Amino acid sequence: MKDQFVVPARLKKTSFVLMGVGLLTLLIGLIAFHGENATRFWAGLLQNSSFFLLITLASTFFIAATTLAHGGWQIGFRRVPEAISMAVPVLSAILFVVVMILVFGGRDDIYHWVNAHHVAEDKILTWKSAFLNKGFFTVATILTLGLWIFFTLKLRKMSIEEDGWDLRPETGRKLLWRNTVVCGGFLVVFTLSVGSTTPWIWLMSIDAHWFSTMYSWYTFASTWVSGLALIALFVVYLKKHGYLSYVTEEHLHDLGKFMFAFSIFWTYLWFSQYMLIWYANMPEETEYFQPRVWGQWRPIFFLNLLINFVTPLLFLMKRDTKRNYTAIVFIAIVIIFGHWLDFWQMVSPGTVKTLVFPWYEFGLGLGFVGLIIFLVSNQLTKAALVPKNHPYLKESIVHHT
Repeated sequence: MKDQFVVPARLKKTSFVLMGVGLLTLLIGLIAFHGENATRFWAGLLQNSSFFLLITLASTFFIAATTLAHGGWQIGFRRVPEAISMAVPVLSAILFVVVMILVFGGRDDIYHWVNAHHVAEDKILTWKSAFLNKGFFTVATILTLGLWIFFTLKLRKMSIEEDGWDLRPETGRKLLWRNTVVCGGFLVVFTLSVGSTTPWIWLMSIDAHWFSTMYSWYTFASTWVSGLALIALFVVYLKKHGYLSYVTEEHLHDLGKFMFAFSIFWTYLWFSQYMLIWYANMPEETEYFQPRVWGQWRPIFFLNLLINFVTPLLFLMKRDTKRNYTAIVFIAIVIIFGHWLDFWQMVSPGTVKTLVFPWYEFGLGLGFVGLIIFLVSNQLTKAALVPKNHPYLKESIVHHT
């Protein structure tokens, strides 16, 4: 059984090439978008840094949720989401730099509320200034990112430590208990951040006059299903290269069911948020959808529905496609791209305004993909691919047999 991952030269080369594309795109953007055109430069960075941070954080959420649910089925590939989650500290640092430059650099073309003159003349911004201000934004961002990093590193450290423990009943109980406590703490933080304030201040405040109580859950659904797709891609890659011998078609089938289910959940939130605002027809709410549904962003808005709902629904409905490596890789890439596109139309209409071909944003996205591949492949070499001392490993081995 191959239990220690060695990074193939081809994978390492791919990650460097993609990171090179991202850096080259960033340099071209720095030259092409300056002065009044700098809005697109910063909007692209905000979109990509927030999206890729949240889909890697989804792996920490996956570990925490399955741990609290005592879901033993995923132990056979648990080290995959652990490795993905270790990209969180690096991507958090990138996002932190980006948003701090936007806020303290006075980029009111991104965040309208950072300009005190605008706030003083705008009743809505004045009312929202209790939380839409530089101080609250900074403290909330530092606290959120700090806690995400702390819990991610803690879970990874505990998991690796457990490889050296003795296999005894009392040891297993201790292992489960401390994992339950830490995962419970993370889920509280996750709910109060991703499920509440973080998407509001980082993304929804771009359209500062608008508000939606469903926005955070919509953002969660988008990044959660993308995070599941990312996990599936790495699981398939490792299986194709002879690793994860305990992982079978049954595990892949369950990941496919998760992607299927949460694609529908995302659609439920997509429809509910739009339908309630359309039905109420209140100007302060409909202004968000004006450029997206009735303006030039209309094709992208409905393309979202086609890619993120119709495609996974039809493709993953059959049992066989959820158990086929090629099919899972295809639909996982489609899901990640579709929700990347969703983030693009969440950020750009309120900043760039005009619909243009997203060569710059996509180039940056490839750079982030390369960085994630590099970080995750490196982390996969740090520990055995199977947590051999986990009490639920046997449950994962006999899963659906």
